[in-house]
Amino acid sequence: MDIHRLCYRLPGWVAAGLLLAAPLSVPALAGDWGVNVYGLSYHWDRDAAEQNDLDNEFNPGLGLRYRMGQWLNADAIIDAGAYYDSGRNTAAYAGAGLLWPLDRDRRFRLGAVLTAFHSDTYNEGDPFVAPVPLVSWRLDPVTLNLTHFPKIRDFNEVEATALFFTFPLR
Repeated sequence: MDIHRLCYRLPGWVAAGLLLAAPLSVPALAGDWGVNVYGLSYHWDRDAAEQNDLDNEFNPGLGLRYRMGQWLNADAIIDAGAYYDSGRNTAAYAGAGLLWPLDRDRRFRLGAVLTAFHSDTYNEGDPFVAPVPLVSWRLDPVTLNLTHFPKIRDFNEVEATALFFTFPLR
C-alpha cells in the first residue's frame, strides 16, 4: 500500500478547526490529562536533511494529551500541540488515536494517531492529515513517546524519528 494515499490535503479553515476542536471535544477529567513536552528528532538521511534545510534536531514545544478511556482494548487518546520543527518553523497539530498494550502491566504501548498538521516545512505549507505511528513507555510519573515520520513524497522529504515526554496532570 502506498502511504501517500493515506495523507490528505485539507483547506486551511478545516485544519484550523480540527486543531482547535480536538482538545475541546471531550469532557475534562483531571486524571486523564497530560502535558506533552517536545523534544528531539533524528533524521535518518542526514545528507538529505542538511541539503533540504531539515536538519534541526532540537524541537521544543508543548501540547496536551487527553486519555478518553479504553476502546478495543486500547487507550483512546487525543493529542494537540505545537513545536519547533525540523525546518525551523512552528508546526501545529491535533490528532486522535489508539495505543494497544504490549505487556501485562500496560507500560509499553504501540499504536497510531490520525493527525492534522500545519507547518510551512511540510506539504509546501498546506495543512494535511496523516496517520502517525506511536510507541510509548510509561515510566512513572512520565511517559516516553517515540514517533516516526516516514519520507512521503510531496508531504515530508526526510524520514525522521522523534522523542517527546508526557507528564500526567494530577
